[in-house]
Amino acid sequence: MTLVIPAYNEEKRLPKSLDRILCYLQQQPYPAEVLVVDDGSTDRTTEVVQSVAQHADCVRLLCNVHRGKGYAVRTGMLNGRGDYLFICDADLSMPIEGLSKFLPPQLNDYDVAIGSREAPGAVRYNEPEYRHIMGRIYNFVVRLLALPGIQDSQCGYKCFRREVARDLFAVQRLDGWGFDVEVLYIARKRGYRVVEVPIHWYYMPGSRVRPLQDAIAMLRDLAQVRINDRRGLYHRISAAEA
Repeated sequence: MTLVIPAYNEEKRLPKSLDRILCYLQQQPYPAEVLVVDDGSTDRTTEVVQSVAQHADCVRLLCNVHRGKGYAVRTGMLNGRGDYLFICDADLSMPIEGLSKFLPPQLNDYDVAIGSREAPGAVRYNEPEYRHIMGRIYNFVVRLLALPGIQDSQCGYKCFRREVARDLFAVQRLDGWGFDVEVLYIARKRGYRVVEVPIHWYYMPGSRVRPLQDAIAMLRDLAQVRINDRRGLYHRISAAEA
C-alpha cells in the first residue's frame, strides 16, 4: 500500500503528521510506503522529509517544480508501488486511523474509494459555516454538470487500486484543485466502480484553500474537463503510447 502525500511548504505540519503515520503503519499487517511529493516548496519541506527518510526506509521523497496539487498527486500515483494507492493530505484532517475503512477487509470490490464528509455516518468537526456552505454550492454544480450522485468529490482522501490509478492518471491533465473532479469523471466514463466512504474530518487552521478564489478556479477547471472530453483527451493510452 502506498500513501501519496502532496506537499507544498509543509515544514511545520509534516513532522507531526509523518510521525503519526509511521506509528500507525508499524502496527499494520501489510507492507506500506509513504511517498511525499514536494510541489516545489520554498521552505524546508524537502529537508524535513529527507530527515525522516534517513530513519524510515518506507518514506520516499519526489520533488517537482511548483505546478499545483493535481500535478503532485499525479506524480505520486504514477510512481507508487503499492497494490492500493491512497491520497493523504499533509494536515491529516482525516486521522490516519481512518485509512482502514478504505482497505480490505473493511472495504472490498471497488476501483476508487473516496472519502466523504457528506455520506451517512460522516462527521465534520470545527468547520466554519461559510466554508461548508460554499463547498456544498460547488458540489451541487459538480453533481449537476459532471458527477451526478457523488456527494463529496473534493475531499482530500481517495484510494485507488494500482492498475486503476495507472489507467486514470496516465490521462489526467489538470494541475490544480480541479483534478479531483477530473479523475472521478474519467473513472465514471470508463465504468470503474466508485464508492464513497464516510469519514471523520477535522477542519485545520492554516488550510491553503481560498474558498472564493479556488471555487472560481475549480469552476473553470470543471469547464475544462468537459472540453478535454469532447477533444478526446481522455481516451485510454495504448501500450505503444505509454
